[in-house]
Amino acid sequence: MTAPIGAFARDMPLLAILRTNTAAVFDPRKFTWLGSSSDYSRDAYILMVRKDAPATSIEEARRPGGPPIVLGGTAEGTSGNDIALVLRDALGLNIRLVTGYPDNGAIFLAVDRGEVNGRTADLSSMRSLKPEWLLPNGTMRALVQFARATRHPDFADVPTARELARDEDARALIEISELSYKMSRPFAAPPGVPADRADALRQAFAAVHNDRQYLEDAAKLRVEVSPIGGEELLHTIDRIAAAPPTILDHLRSLIMGGKGGG
Repeated sequence: MTAPIGAFARDMPLLAILRTNTAAVFDPRKFTWLGSSSDYSRDAYILMVRKDAPATSIEEARRPGGPPIVLGGTAEGTSGNDIALVLRDALGLNIRLVTGYPDNGAIFLAVDRGEVNGRTADLSSMRSLKPEWLLPNGTMRALVQFARATRHPDFADVPTARELARDEDARALIEISELSYKMSRPFAAPPGVPADRADALRQAFAAVHNDRQYLEDAAKLRVEVSPIGGEELLHTIDRIAAAPPTILDHLRSLIMGGKGGG
């Protein structure tokens, strides 16, 4: 019998550890992880705002009593929504999150129509779906980049969330939240797969990411490929689980209590 293989959302292991999502009731450390198609080293998660937004700089976004930046999101508990809440808490940004958009495309459209002021999105997704957002003379401005220890070379003038953290606790919260991005497109087989089959699956997974046709197709779609193996992915999950309980409790409270208020 062959073992089924599943693709996970990058935040599922984190949500399973935090126990904040009824759809993620499992121990992620027990799965047979094959690896991730991306370690996010060439990507960035960016808070993009319209140039006519109430705040278009960090200073304006932090101004007490100022109008909030209204961001669009999908369902509560998704990474785009949760990171907006983390940025609001850890950086002191005046953000209001409007959830309920059915999918990624609907949020892009809402921003273009001016229904909301902006959103958080992967740089790779914008390159593929909304390249006009990245034009210097376009309608959008990058405010913060997340999931980066250093600034992305294409956004050298845009600060990272770590740089803007209000204190050490805020920085620790950001760093734990960013770990999910190390395994941006993770794949796993079920728990208990025999060792020889698990090794064969991991070798096959690695081979795919060295296949010339695969890499050519990914390049055409502007999909970032920077794979990691199953052991490194599991090590990342272990780092999340081993985070200080106070940080995990704080993150849990943000996700559970964040309903989009300013």
